[in-house]
Amino acid sequence: MPYAPFNLEGKVALVTGGNRGIGFGFAEALYDAGAAVAIWGSNEKRNAEAVEKLGNGAKAWTVNVADESQVAQAMIEVAGHFGRIDSVFANAGVGGGAKSFAEFPTETYRRVLSVNLDGVFFTLREAAKHMIERAKAGDPGGSLVGLASLAAIEGAARNEAYAATKGAVVSMIKSIAVEHARYGIRANSILPGWIATDMTQGAQDNPAFAEKVIPRVPMRRWGEPKDFGGIAVYLASEASAYHSGDSFVIDGGYSIF
Repeated sequence: MPYAPFNLEGKVALVTGGNRGIGFGFAEALYDAGAAVAIWGSNEKRNAEAVEKLGNGAKAWTVNVADESQVAQAMIEVAGHFGRIDSVFANAGVGGGAKSFAEFPTETYRRVLSVNLDGVFFTLREAAKHMIERAKAGDPGGSLVGLASLAAIEGAARNEAYAATKGAVVSMIKSIAVEHARYGIRANSILPGWIATDMTQGAQDNPAFAEKVIPRVPMRRWGEPKDFGGIAVYLASEASAYHSGDSFVIDGGYSIF
């Protein structure tokens, strides 16, 4: 039999925040590799558009990942609809900075943490429940992925709340990886650099940013959602069956330059 570790036929992948940006980059690649794809997003219209772009074998749920009860119910519905869940990409997130740390609004801090940290925690916890039950029934395995950021490892001035959530995701993933390895479940985080998405639109429209920051990216360009397709397929596939607790930096070389 030919070696085909990246074939995702028969596997089910869930992507939160999967209707646009990096999340859709994940979803599109997973779908093209053969996986059935569940998309969670808070915007019903964008969810429908994403499913239409993918085609049969994709289905969307309108979910606010900051709402614990919505996450728990939707995870049950996804597993019921597809029969299983093999990989979960906790990608949904929001930005939220301030003029300075000293003036950082508490409401912004709470909002960012509720989506970027609570949302990842709730999503991966409910997914782990499903995967553990399956493992105990004789079907071990699964891949849990948390989307972090370079803000987790570099100083993100005026973005302390965002940085805090992304650093926490990296640590959370390591804990999940150690605890769940006995079930064949692996957990890894992804740290994007400067990627052209809705969240970074302000920076994309800023001439000074384009002149001073992007030239410091060794690849001399913005990253794009499609640049994350390969890592998504790898982490959802059998090729990564022994790869757990790691952090994948995808930034065009920015963090090492």
